[in-house]
Amino acid sequence: MENQKNNITENNTEALETVEVVGIKFREGGKTYYFSPGKIVLNKDDHAIVETARGIEFGVCALGNRKVKPSEIVSPLKPVVRVATEEDERRHEQNKAMEEKARQIFLEKVRKNGLEMQLVDVEYTFDNSKLIFYFTADGRVDFRELVKDLASVFRTRIELRQIGVRDEAKLIGGLGVCGRPFCCKEFLPDFAQVSIKMAKEQNLSLSSTKISGSCGRLMCCLRFEQEVYETEYATFPKVDSIVETPAGKGVIIESSFLTGKIKVKLNGDQNAPAKFYTKDDIKVIGMIKRNDEGEELKKLEE
Repeated sequence: MENQKNNITENNTEALETVEVVGIKFREGGKTYYFSPGKIVLNKDDHAIVETARGIEFGVCALGNRKVKPSEIVSPLKPVVRVATEEDERRHEQNKAMEEKARQIFLEKVRKNGLEMQLVDVEYTFDNSKLIFYFTADGRVDFRELVKDLASVFRTRIELRQIGVRDEAKLIGGLGVCGRPFCCKEFLPDFAQVSIKMAKEQNLSLSSTKISGSCGRLMCCLRFEQEVYETEYATFPKVDSIVETPAGKGVIIESSFLTGKIKVKLNGDQNAPAKFYTKDDIKVIGMIKRNDEGEELKKLEE
């Protein structure tokens, strides 16, 4: 009997320590945001009308009703207003058509004002209270006159957002060098910092053409296995290490903890072929200093 009481208490405590949420996306490949469903039940891919910081929005359910810990949410949660009706669906489609018309008008006004900016995407809020233009440009752009021209045409609040090349790739999409759709477009909710150090630790070529994505920045996939590499790399002999081997001193020219093989160029006869050893066969006694990466590689980092 006492055990039953303890189980009931534990279940009640667990219930109090969770919050029911649904995950909503507003753009394909975009970030998933938590909302409070109230008494509404949503399944994956259902359309819903939700309240957001910028007003009422139309979204797609990415995660159905579920319980999460309070630490996983940002309180207070905005509510789900309703499951999208046929009228909501029609309005959403109308907004999409209006965005295409707004795109052409924007390009005309940009030419009129003689501005150097490239339009990436256009977005109407569901209630048409705001029209957002996403663009790229080299440096800062004075678009105050452009905003006035656009506001006089659309009679709504105009917002221009200058975005970076990675954000542009995420919005437009495409195929990466691997032949698959961009990770940022498919499933990455946010961009994480990627560095040249990651490419070095993964024994990849430091050629900018081989480690940069279509956006011109370091490929996001360099970070996927980085935690494993960091753990192993901390104890595994590194390239350019000076080592003692059974055949004498040498320098590591290749090192892979995945295979456990370490390729060493021995001192002395420069024409002699390099030899392979394991971690237990060698002893690190120093490190060759190399110059820092060139400016071309540094530009690939964010």
